Amino acid sequence: MMQCPKCHAQMQTYNRNGVQIEQCSGCRGIFLDYGELESLTRLESQWSQQAPPPPPAPQAYPAAAPPAHAPA
Repeated sequence: MMQCPKCHAQMQTYNRNGVQIEQCSGCRGIFLDYGELESLTRLESQWSQQAPPPPPAPQAYPAAAPPAHAPA
C-alpha cells in the first residue's frame, strides 16, 4: 500500500471510469499518475456535453365537470 508523500498516512486507491485515483486517508489529498488528469478532464467534458433527458410527456387530465348550481 502506498504512503502519502505529504502526511505519510495510508493511500486508498479508487477506480473512477477506468482511472485509478489514489487518495490519502489522512489529509484527503488526491494523487494522479501521468495522464490521469487529462483522462478525468476528458470524461467530465463528455459527461457535461450529454443532452439532458427529454421532459416527461404531458399527462391528460379528465375534463372537469361543470359546477353544480344550488336550486334557487
